[in-house]
Amino acid sequence: MINKVVRDADEAVRDIPDNAVLMLGGFGLSGIPENCIAALLRKGVKGLTCISNNAGVDDFGIGLLLKTRQVKKMISSYVGENEEFERQLLSGELEVELIPQGTLAERCRAGGAGIPAFYTPAGVGTEVAQGKEVREFNGKKYLLEHWLRADFSLVKAWKGDTTGNLIYRGTSRNFNPMMAAAGKITIAEVEELVPVGQLDPNQVHTPGIYVQRIFQGKNYEKRIEQRTIRK
Repeated sequence: MINKVVRDADEAVRDIPDNAVLMLGGFGLSGIPENCIAALLRKGVKGLTCISNNAGVDDFGIGLLLKTRQVKKMISSYVGENEEFERQLLSGELEVELIPQGTLAERCRAGGAGIPAFYTPAGVGTEVAQGKEVREFNGKKYLLEHWLRADFSLVKAWKGDTTGNLIYRGTSRNFNPMMAAAGKITIAEVEELVPVGQLDPNQVHTPGIYVQRIFQGKNYEKRIEQRTIRK
């Protein structure tokens, strides 16, 4: 049995080079790889292409990497809470590819499943369709979309074991599982790391075969982007 445990986030991201293509899991600020992002800040790697549901906020998540100008391109479906992102986009400093949410999820899933392209009706007749093949099936138009894959996928799970089996919790399960499968090297940080054999196989969301490195993270903030409470 292969032990994939590394000491910490700094060791986990040690070989991520400049200009790497990264997938960063989570949904909004939920379930994002907080420790890996902090390690990338310390490492100072630049020219990154980041594939993520969200660009974070100005002082958290991928927003921290945007502020230090380490990101060259964002591929996202929602970027509405980050003023620095907006500034860099409007000034032409940042390349941006905006993708419908479901299409982004499916492009990542296709990357992990080895499906190079697929057709979807999302985006037909909009700017999203520019430059893409359109075909008609049963009287309805569909766009050809290509898979997304990454040099490194950085994911965050609730629990994991030493062989890389992962269990996510709540909203964080949205993008982490498909991104974990779509990276050439997948790095998982977990809130609780347990010995192999302690996770119920029926509850595992990402099998360890997709994970190359795992470590127990610390000091999770688990921020909420927009807190809504009943008055």
